[in-house]
Amino acid sequence: MKVPSAWRRPGPILTLALAGPLVLAACSSKPDGASTPAGTGDLGGDIVVSGSSTVEPITSIVLEDFVAANVGVDGSVDGPGTGDGFALFCSGETDISDASRAIKDEEAAACEENGISYVELQVAIDGLSIITSPDNADMSCLSFGDLYALLGPESQGFEAWSDADELAADIGDAFGTLHAPYPDADLTVTAPGEESGTFDSFVELVITSIAEDRGHEATTRPDYQTSADDNVIVENIAGAAGSLGWVGFAFADQSSDSVKSLEVDGGDGCVTPTPETIASGEYPIARPLFIYVNVDEAAARPELEAFVDYYLSDEGMAAVTEADYVSLDADALAETRAAWEGR
Repeated sequence: MKVPSAWRRPGPILTLALAGPLVLAACSSKPDGASTPAGTGDLGGDIVVSGSSTVEPITSIVLEDFVAANVGVDGSVDGPGTGDGFALFCSGETDISDASRAIKDEEAAACEENGISYVELQVAIDGLSIITSPDNADMSCLSFGDLYALLGPESQGFEAWSDADELAADIGDAFGTLHAPYPDADLTVTAPGEESGTFDSFVELVITSIAEDRGHEATTRPDYQTSADDNVIVENIAGAAGSLGWVGFAFADQSSDSVKSLEVDGGDGCVTPTPETIASGEYPIARPLFIYVNVDEAAARPELEAFVDYYLSDEGMAAVTEADYVSLDADALAETRAAWEGR
């Protein structure tokens, strides 16, 4: 089994390959959250998961625990990005697709064309953290207007923070109070690329309304360092005093000794990203996290069905907070479990 088991805090982020059969009791779970050891030891097969690097830590913990309790079951989780994950899923190469956004129409059409039926299951809530270097003492909060001026489609070619001053003045305070003039310092941007659901969520939540208001395409500036690996983004942000980027909350929170998370103003004042402000919706850059399950494969393979049962049990869902994300409330979790049962 290949899972990044250092998602279990504390400890550095590593990849650990677990090889060989693990001869322990099999387990199954019920949709009401009860988890019951079955003790039959008769489950076998491989469970293949790919997709969002944001959801990867949650699924990795759940799969590691499930494999440890089931004889003959193996599995793998990787995080090339939500878009790349859906491409694999809709071509039948994976059983489950981790996703930090909902499936797009064109992706759903590809699944339909290839005969892939699926169920969408929300498993957690995440906030996007806007991060910079701890050495950047000039900035503590950025509004949506600031983020558009520095990172939006009209920002191409800006090499210093202060290059965005004129654009910020043109945007005004309609999208949160601006914090211009910006420092005369190098602007070094590292962030997810277009293959990432974290990129899509940032564009949807922060950029789109301003871009449409100004008659521009809803996207980011193209001229920045991209990576599908959130750890690479964190490392690059930590290494440049004038850095700016964004990652999922868990990655920023677990790297708080090397990067600084900025407060964000979506129009109602500056808010610090915390599990509490993300859960309440006070923090303006929050989003749902999903897994998509191939329902035909789940019907044909008891190990896959049992794994999803376990994922949605109380024990499985504990991985959400263990991975530093925000758990669903009781009503939302009940809806997820009902969606799985009604598949």
